[in-house]
Amino acid sequence: ILNVDDVELNLLTLAVTRNGEKIFLQPQEFKLLEYFMRNAGTILSRQMLLKDVWHMDFPVRTNIVETHVCRLREKLGQDASPLIHTIRGSGYVMSANLNDII
Repeated sequence: ILNVDDVELNLLTLAVTRNGEKIFLQPQEFKLLEYFMRNAGTILSRQMLLKDVWHMDFPVRTNIVETHVCRLREKLGQDASPLIHTIRGSGYVMSANLNDII
């Protein structure tokens, strides 16, 4: 079980909850969330995400990362308490408190 703030991801049952409420994710969204949670507090570049989540180890022009991050943010209810932050010019970071990162 991985935990970041009030998000829990169970690797055995593939269940995701936030504040105890179930969140239904597509398989690729689950992989992306798992990667963010395993690397919480670390700024992850777009290239890192493409390589480690999508296994694309070559230059590619696609907005797949941005699209999936956007969907994941929506499903996590980012409006109430954001956990996935964009770091302009660097990438993304998962953290309950962005001040601890920058």
